[in-house]
Amino acid sequence: MASEGVLPDKNLQVIVRQDETTFGILSSSIHEVWALRQGSSLEDRPRYTATSTFETFPFPAGLTPDASEDQYAHDPRSQRIAAAASRLLALRESWLDPSELIERVAEVMPGYPDRVVPKNEGAGRELQKRTLTNLYNSKPAWLQHAQRELDEAVGAAYGWGWPLADEEILKKLFELNQERFAQGNDRGGLAVGVKAARKKRSPGAH
Repeated sequence: MASEGVLPDKNLQVIVRQDETTFGILSSSIHEVWALRQGSSLEDRPRYTATSTFETFPFPAGLTPDASEDQYAHDPRSQRIAAAASRLLALRESWLDPSELIERVAEVMPGYPDRVVPKNEGAGRELQKRTLTNLYNSKPAWLQHAQRELDEAVGAAYGWGWPLADEEILKKLFELNQERFAQGNDRGGLAVGVKAARKKRSPGAH
């Protein structure tokens, strides 16, 4: 839920899923590597582009977004990813909104989550520094450990060992993309087939 005063613009990408498995796959380093290579840029910043990134991304077999959460709820791969993703999310939220700095106020509209407000002005100033960008730039040990657990779970869902170099991840994903596209079931990345990805060279490659 966006904070008050935030007006999303046309560049906002919304993926309408609420299960931790999909969240975990999209939060993994595997998807990040694909997104950075297949996405576009805005000035000097990477931009997540759904048509070239999400719609071409080959999810692990059986864990694709066209399947409902119930369809893979008992899949051990899904359960492992969901557990790792939930842990990563909980750790991030406890850093972003620590209990000593915030209060939760019941939302007047039914069905909406509680509002998070700073306890005082000092807490408000501290909370302004606690952004995901600052967190991932600093990469504390607990974040690295939680991310590694998630990456291992997602890698295992593909049947891959971990860790893998970025170029090896890209090679495997591109081959999987082409394999699924060749099956002739092109539904924008939400089924067995995915949109064919264009193979992009790494920055600086000649």
